[in-house]
Amino acid sequence: MTTMSSSHFHLLVLFFFNLHSITHSDPQQTPFISCLQAKIGVLTSTLHIPKSSSYTPILQEYIKNSRFNTSTIPKPIYIATPSTTADVQAVVVCAMATNLQIKIRSGGHDYEGVSYTSIEQNFIVLDMFNFRNISVNVGSRIAYVQAGAQMGELYYNIWKASKTLGFPGGVCPTMGVGGHISGGGYGAMLRKFGLSVDNVVDAELVDANGHVLNRKSMGEDLFWAIRGGGGASFGVILSYTLKLVDVPKIVTVFRVERVLEENATVLVDKWQYIAPNIDNRLFIRLLIQPITRKPYGKTIRASFIALFLGYGQELIDVINKEFQELGVNENNIHEMSWMESVLFLANFANKTTPEILLNRHSDTVGFGKRKSDYFQNPVPKSGLDLIFKKMLELGKVGFVWNPYGGVMGEIPASATPFPHRAGFLWKMQYSINWKAGGAETENEYLNQIRSLYDFMTPYVSNSPRGAFLNYRDLDIGINHNGANSYDEGKVYGEKYFLGNFNRLVKIKTFVDPYNFFRNEQSIPVLKQI
Repeated sequence: MTTMSSSHFHLLVLFFFNLHSITHSDPQQTPFISCLQAKIGVLTSTLHIPKSSSYTPILQEYIKNSRFNTSTIPKPIYIATPSTTADVQAVVVCAMATNLQIKIRSGGHDYEGVSYTSIEQNFIVLDMFNFRNISVNVGSRIAYVQAGAQMGELYYNIWKASKTLGFPGGVCPTMGVGGHISGGGYGAMLRKFGLSVDNVVDAELVDANGHVLNRKSMGEDLFWAIRGGGGASFGVILSYTLKLVDVPKIVTVFRVERVLEENATVLVDKWQYIAPNIDNRLFIRLLIQPITRKPYGKTIRASFIALFLGYGQELIDVINKEFQELGVNENNIHEMSWMESVLFLANFANKTTPEILLNRHSDTVGFGKRKSDYFQNPVPKSGLDLIFKKMLELGKVGFVWNPYGGVMGEIPASATPFPHRAGFLWKMQYSINWKAGGAETENEYLNQIRSLYDFMTPYVSNSPRGAFLNYRDLDIGINHNGANSYDEGKVYGEKYFLGNFNRLVKIKTFVDPYNFFRNEQSIPVLKQI
């Protein structure tokens, strides 16, 4: 007779304990679990329920806004952490069969928590953090990256493979690839190379039927939609294949700061005319913040932060010709590699090594709110004076202005779902952050940013007033997925996509007619007749 060793006995007990804890929760949840077990087998490392010790750590791991990490925020009934494509297919098929909403999370910022909270009662979080493979083919100038990787990891892998190739993505390294790219994706090289989505050549996704599709099998309409229309409306993005771009061995950066008492208003006024029209290799981001600074007291600080794809002397020549008032000289500029510029723009300290980009939690997580606007005309100097006065009255809200022009204006608005191309001078992010929680504190800060947003109405784009999908803002509309879902979706959809909205709706209706992939601001479907 064979006896069982103590270690084998404990493993067996642990297996049956985990199986029991997953299969004997709420009986109403059992059909999904049974379906998933039939397709995957043991669920210990793939499915996490609230009673599991792994549930809370996994849920909180990639919450990047503490507003959505409180006891009152709705929680998923399950968290699925697939490791293989077959796992993803099984989760989609079983959720569809048991009428459970899926929220897809790829480990990025998600300003409104849409990927892990819901207005629906029963929902699952499909967390893609295990999908982080990246491969770079220098000869083909192509990078393959899975949706759960972060942009910093992508930049690092490109740099390890080549010192003269890069990718035009966002400046913050902790953005998840799946959300960043599928929502548009922009960075400091957009005037030279366009958006991230302008440099996508293939993709893989799992559709509502559980099928794995690539560009050829999904067709050009769906491939168009997931390059700026938000992947989570159409399926589970597994990966993107990216076209890499040439970057010089030496690039140049600078940061110049001025307050109101140092002629900041005049410089901001001039920036409006210069930044969208200057040499395409030069990107000058503008940060405008209320601060307290001696000896002036409360004032407005304008920070001009630039990346130039070339040597320092050439940058000085360009600036002196177009924007001499800024006073950029040899003391302001810093020549460096493209990788070092990635670290500079991400606000890492000087001499930080590129390995920091592999730290998926290198950012500071606090409480915050973001909103967005687009500008089609410069703000009159008298308007800037009023805006800065309002910012000082409120005290906490800052702006980030990102100039367009260059390649952005050359690509047709219909080329991707992202429509804000020719005729748009810059995009603005409203930003407010705080450290302590509590409803009273939160309302105070939210009221500030909403007040400034309302104040800016006369100066920004209109009919409709534009917004950027990756700066998700539930203030501009929520789809409750009821009978009027198209009408509700149109409210925010036209702000994000302008004339591309209806094409997205038609594609959505064709590939996901039952609106399985949905969230508070997803692309709606047309009513079935």
